[in-house]
Amino acid sequence: MSSRTYSATGPVLGRRRRRPRRLPVAAVLTAVAGAGLAAPPAHAATVHVRCSVPDLVEAIEEANSSAGPDTLRLARDCTYTLTAPYADSPANGLPPITGDLTVEGNHATIRRARSAPAFRIVLVDETGGLTLNKTTISGGKATDCPNFPGGVCGGGISSLGPLTVNHGRVTHNTAESDVFAEGGGIEGGTAVGTGAVTLNDTEVRGNTVVHDGNAQGSAAGGGILSNGPLTVRHSRFTHNTVRVTADTRSFAFGAGIAGFARATVEKTTVAHNRSEAPGGFARAALTTGAVPPDAMRVTDTVVHHNTASAPGGNAQGGGVASNALLSMTGTRVSDNLASAPDGGTATGGALQVGVNGRVTLRDCTLRSNTARASGGGSAQGGGINNATGGTVEVEESKIIGNTVRAVGSGTARGGGLFNGVGSTTLRHSAVLHNRAGDGGGIFEASGTVTLDDTRVERNRPNNCAPPGRVPGCTG
Repeated sequence: MSSRTYSATGPVLGRRRRRPRRLPVAAVLTAVAGAGLAAPPAHAATVHVRCSVPDLVEAIEEANSSAGPDTLRLARDCTYTLTAPYADSPANGLPPITGDLTVEGNHATIRRARSAPAFRIVLVDETGGLTLNKTTISGGKATDCPNFPGGVCGGGISSLGPLTVNHGRVTHNTAESDVFAEGGGIEGGTAVGTGAVTLNDTEVRGNTVVHDGNAQGSAAGGGILSNGPLTVRHSRFTHNTVRVTADTRSFAFGAGIAGFARATVEKTTVAHNRSEAPGGFARAALTTGAVPPDAMRVTDTVVHHNTASAPGGNAQGGGVASNALLSMTGTRVSDNLASAPDGGTATGGALQVGVNGRVTLRDCTLRSNTARASGGGSAQGGGINNATGGTVEVEESKIIGNTVRAVGSGTARGGGLFNGVGSTTLRHSAVLHNRAGDGGGIFEASGTVTLDDTRVERNRPNNCAPPGRVPGCTG
């Protein structure tokens, strides 16, 4: 099993196995005897690679054997189709990257043939580093997990060293395991938090993570799962999926992005991703579980039309979920769904806050999100669910038009906000036009809700419940 452990309230970071760390190979400038001048780097070649898989493999092998950084320039618009794994590393289609390599893709695609045996496209070793420019990685199907042996990780790319993708695409890759699976498109970073991943203007689309075992396990990070520092700018995570075997009480989370270390997400779209866990725990397209002082910071980003579905189980966060430090600024979370038919529990249509969650929203809009249950199940927190002891601060933000619905004999509470045990403070904000069975605007089951210059108006059937529980809220 992965070194992460799981509880009824969700994944909890456990002790990770430490891997030996090795320094990356680097070119060293040395003094030229008697000349008083520094020598040039030992190797900084640019190799033009014909539209040929054997040529690409040979070029990577030669780059690995060099003493310094290398650049491969691929044939423009070429599709390099891999029909067999690399002989010396059969879990991968290409030679593992052990040095400092830049690939100038020229809009080329590196893909695994549908008829080929299962293997991921590329592994970046701890000694290596990879920069991909204008390159598509597609069709990989991982069979191992270099970071956490025992599962399957990194369907398209597994990176233990630094990875940068610029103006690229990572599409239709798969990680599937009967124990745990992570990172359908990319798994990055190491067990000790090294190996930074940076994505700039990159599309991560249609990747899948599957747990297909008969015992409790997990599927995480449909687009990307990062154990090390993560930076995402001007990118798009769409139509990625995580799913688990029904009725195993397994965990499906982070259908778009799952971060377990310091993360920055800027001007990015996370849309139409799906977490599926029948009889288990389905959680959010964008998730964080970083250990303090690390945090996820989300700025000027759109999180919309994502779904967490758990028939007979627990759907916890349709759009965003945090059991760690999370700050969101200038971000819109809209039209997401936490769905738990067949007697399940649905919470946090827009945002689910865990027991260790410390969440700050500034200048954000949470609009038209839904927590929905049926068959006697319960639903709460159409906008925000803070029910287990987290802390939420909302400033200059709007919680508008969210819905909590329970069909049948279940309860539906907290259309805009459900608060229990933890504390939520709203400053200079608005909670408007939300709907629930009770507490259309805010339902405070326990804990503390504080309103500071905040409007709670025109919610149905009432603004706050139980009556008198939230100071300054009436009607």
